[in-house]
Amino acid sequence: MERSWVNQAIAKIEADYQRSADTHLIHLDIPSIKGIDIYLKDESTHPTGSLKHRLARSLFLYALCNGWIKQNTPIIESSSGSTAVSEAYFARLLGLPFIAVMPKSTAKKKIQQITAYGGQCHFVEHSSEIYAESQRLADELSGHYMDQFTYAERATDWRGNNNIANSIFEQMKCEPHPVPRWIVMSPGTGGTSATIGRYIRYQREQTQLCVVDPEHSVFYDYFVSGDASVTCTQGSKIEGIGRPRAEPSFIPGVVDKMVKVADAASIATIYWLEQLIGRKAGPSTGTNLFGALQLACDMHNQGQQGSIVTLLCDSGERYLDTYYDSQWVSDNIGDITHYQTLLGQFNQSGKLD
Repeated sequence: MERSWVNQAIAKIEADYQRSADTHLIHLDIPSIKGIDIYLKDESTHPTGSLKHRLARSLFLYALCNGWIKQNTPIIESSSGSTAVSEAYFARLLGLPFIAVMPKSTAKKKIQQITAYGGQCHFVEHSSEIYAESQRLADELSGHYMDQFTYAERATDWRGNNNIANSIFEQMKCEPHPVPRWIVMSPGTGGTSATIGRYIRYQREQTQLCVVDPEHSVFYDYFVSGDASVTCTQGSKIEGIGRPRAEPSFIPGVVDKMVKVADAASIATIYWLEQLIGRKAGPSTGTNLFGALQLACDMHNQGQQGSIVTLLCDSGERYLDTYYDSQWVSDNIGDITHYQTLLGQFNQSGKLD
């Protein structure tokens, strides 16, 4: 009887996947870096509006196949929002109760989306508290703690099977520079960068992986020092990425280069991008794209040509009361005019210094 329910649950997820199209690859028109093509993999077009839709689907399948989720099992997840939105969607698909443990500062739109899918939100003061509180709730409710920060890197088939890296390389086949010189990704769990880095190596591609980290996050320090015990007391101000500890899903060995990106640069970049494509993107996209622009500048200065691919992780419509509110940005991020000036100069010269 229990196996029958699991079979039906997996079939529902697979049917949902078959109903979904692949996400678009957007080419940015930037004349100042002629011969260097930058692309955004637009993950905001998933049914739940972000890159985390892929992760949530993989996590549910992984947990079902491991026997961790059964009929009526409560699902608990620690999240800054987007993963919880996507997991709430799949929990509703399977008729399972869902609780998201998240910081009180999480964007209101994400909270509304979680509850719209039938999920509950359980708030903590600081992002470092989400792990223990999630496990406590799972123990108390006899539920399953999904734990994206541990299982993200192993729940996804990194060899192919239409994972995000596989999709990028397939979509690039007809472009002027079909094999990207760089793929740029920011870490939340570290699972996506692990998938991309492993896939590149498995397929023996020449592409390099650059991981960009926001302020108040330890991934960069871990990469440089090799010390997995490093922590920080202040949470990341770029919602969805950056962590106060080195998460188990972050695999530094598959990363070729890491760059630290100022929070002000991330926000200035999403405003710059809106002028370029007429759409708002979330703050982690700004981190990704600023890192990609830095790499493009380096290539431009060295007379190189090629392509760079990064991710548009989610829509800026989720952040209208935060990152797209000038007073909120002034109070929480600070003055971004320096980076706005740099990006204006980039439009003319292809330089960011």
